[in-house]
Amino acid sequence: MDKEEEVIELLKTYNQNHIVNLLGKLDEDKKQDLLEQISKIDFAQIMELYDNTKKEIEIKENKIEAINYLDKSKLSEEQKEKFDRLGEEIIRSGKYAVVTMAGGQGTRLRS
Repeated sequence: MDKEEEVIELLKTYNQNHIVNLLGKLDEDKKQDLLEQISKIDFAQIMELYDNTKKEIEIKENKIEAINYLDKSKLSEEQKEKFDRLGEEIIRSGKYAVVTMAGGQGTRLRS
């Protein structure tokens, strides 16, 4: 089985017949480029990711509460270093992940 046949079988397996139809309309160079690109796609992983979007997510807690807040600008350098070290240790240990979500002027990133 040559590369084109393999890719066509792969596309059919994953219900991508519309792409098979497109292959017949391309000139040979474009067709080979597209076959090369398609052969690098991990369709199994894409399907797994897609299937995971359909799964029900169990949320153990459904409340949002405010957390205590320290104004970093009011901390001493010693306190800032202490909290920075503590945060890094906690993240490295895998106990917490940190995500900062912001929109606007980029002040959190000092830009």
